[in-house]
Amino acid sequence: MTSTIPDPRHGADGAPPVTDRAGRVEVHGIDHIPDAERHGRPRELFAIWAAANVNYLSLVIGGALVLMGLSLGQALLVIVVGNLFWLLTGVLAMSGPAAGVPSEVITRAMYGIRGNRVNNAVTGWMISVCYFALNLAAAASAAFALVDKIGLPANTVVKTAVVLAIAALTLTISVYGHGLIVKLYLPITIALTAAFGVVAYAVLMRADFGHVPDAPLTGAGLWATLLAGVTVIASGPLSYTTSADFSRYLPRTASPRAVAGWTALGGFLPSVAVCSLGALAATAVDMTDPQTALEEILPGWFHPVFLIALVLGTISINALTAYSAGLALQAVGIRIRRSLSVIVDGTVASALTLYALLVSNFLDTVSNVLQLTVVLLGPAMTLYATDILLRRNRYDGLALMDETRGSPFWYSGGVNGAGAVALGAGVTAAALCVNTVYTGPIAAALAGSDLALPAGIVVTSAVYALLMRNSPSVRAARAGA
Repeated sequence: MTSTIPDPRHGADGAPPVTDRAGRVEVHGIDHIPDAERHGRPRELFAIWAAANVNYLSLVIGGALVLMGLSLGQALLVIVVGNLFWLLTGVLAMSGPAAGVPSEVITRAMYGIRGNRVNNAVTGWMISVCYFALNLAAAASAAFALVDKIGLPANTVVKTAVVLAIAALTLTISVYGHGLIVKLYLPITIALTAAFGVVAYAVLMRADFGHVPDAPLTGAGLWATLLAGVTVIASGPLSYTTSADFSRYLPRTASPRAVAGWTALGGFLPSVAVCSLGALAATAVDMTDPQTALEEILPGWFHPVFLIALVLGTISINALTAYSAGLALQAVGIRIRRSLSVIVDGTVASALTLYALLVSNFLDTVSNVLQLTVVLLGPAMTLYATDILLRRNRYDGLALMDETRGSPFWYSGGVNGAGAVALGAGVTAAALCVNTVYTGPIAAALAGSDLALPAGIVVTSAVYALLMRNSPSVRAARAGA
């Protein structure tokens, strides 16, 4: 499906093609990027992922680990282990340059042409819109505090205007697309790092590096808390099953290791740093209300800057979310330009956010539901990574664009049974072992220990590898056809 009409003109003297420049709305959607329009270097991916992960949410999650009863040392260990799942995000990014299409199209190899539409509707569009709404609400809360500082009344009209303004800035980045994201995210990364550097100084001056809880956890309770912490941290990288969206413009000859490495480092390093900062802060102040608690230890002049940084960080992460959600809407089968699909997604998410903040406790409900997404996203990401390994990262982007019955990815009735069965088996295994708002029977039998991540990963990869090892499309890819 070609949802947009690419501009065939190219830049001069090695400059990026005019189809992917910061000042132009990106014309490509889920269609294949020709080799002549590929450009850039893998190292550009670092800033894209770093800007999205120097954020308030990571700070809050890090503090929550100490509030859960872990010592500082245990919390830091959980932070490192949970963020190792960025390696999977990096592996998925390798498929972008190989195929020249986004993740939302590459997954046709795993689920089939029709089956992939269901996959994109759920793991791509619906979950992305929910995350957009939650992040937008978090940014709005910081912006409300900033509005209060400058003396404006935080009434319904002002709050609505604030939410819409933040959403508009976010969607502007997403609509202009890949070229603007590459251009903006390095200076955003630098600005956010500087802001959080001031926060780090204030926190380190007050932190208790030998912190242990008054009643240290032991035995089954300790293991249950450690596993729950790893799951919470890992939910961040596991939510990015679309990392090929931001690497597909790289030349086909780009080093897969470099693509995976820069993507993983861009997520891992800032996530570990900011989460650790949150854990350290929790040893000095009450992180049940992080925004108020940090205000007590930050210089008075800096607090408004900190609030602006919180909003900027959330805009950065939400711009990536909206960008991928727009591609997912196209991949579902809706004939719409990428720029318009992004606006549709942002409008829906903004409406949900306004309803949540001004009318009901919708965000509480969505937040609880998203705690369970690791049950789906863990197996989904693992299946994707397993397919990359099975095919040796060889994807024919033009063949993936073929939606006819003659497509090598039509399988049976448009559905790849191996992918559906493997994902179903992995989700079932994870659901039996999860312990969040719902406790699976295996988790209950293990005194609350949440083994959803390892169970989902092992079962999904094993079943998919077993069922797909002799698939004609896999054999053809491995043979280099």
